[in-house]
Amino acid sequence: METLKKFLPWIIVAVIILGMYSWASGIYNNAVRYEQDIKESWGNVQTSYQRRNDLIGNLVNTVKGAADFEKSTLTAVIEARAKATGVTIDPKNVTPEQLAAFNSAQSGVSSSLSKLLVSVEQYPVLKANENFLKLQDELASTENQILTARTRFNESVKPYNNNINTFPRNILAGFYGLKEKPYFEAAVGADKPVEVKF
Repeated sequence: METLKKFLPWIIVAVIILGMYSWASGIYNNAVRYEQDIKESWGNVQTSYQRRNDLIGNLVNTVKGAADFEKSTLTAVIEARAKATGVTIDPKNVTPEQLAAFNSAQSGVSSSLSKLLVSVEQYPVLKANENFLKLQDELASTENQILTARTRFNESVKPYNNNINTFPRNILAGFYGLKEKPYFEAAVGADKPVEVKF
């Protein structure tokens, strides 16, 4: 009994230190797990955009077959696609500015692709082309996949940001060098109604 009283303060100190270590390492380990989820989600976003880029290449080659098709429209699509593939992001160190640049480049692809698909309406041979129709359907499906991938990316960012921003975890997050991750946001002007011209 006497020995237990002698070591009791040391046991209490050891339990407190062990509890603090466990709590601190838990914050970091959770952040690492959440960051892996973010990397996986980002990979899915990139895969979806890569699928769209591959389909655009096939679409452009199909449209090139129409002898009198507007070359400026095709050039705009090709240039937007090249610009979009040139923007790379490391999901571990992503900043709001990088994500905005990526989003802007991808919006440029969407815009030029929309113009291409609208201008195709003037070419009955293309509208009847089975390859073109199949590619058009695949592009529509891919746009849905992109939306889903971006939504899931945002869903994986939320628990990471919650983990490092809530008190008292935010104190240790700064010590570990953990920074908040940005979310995908709508492209500039997406909140305005689309003007349809006939």
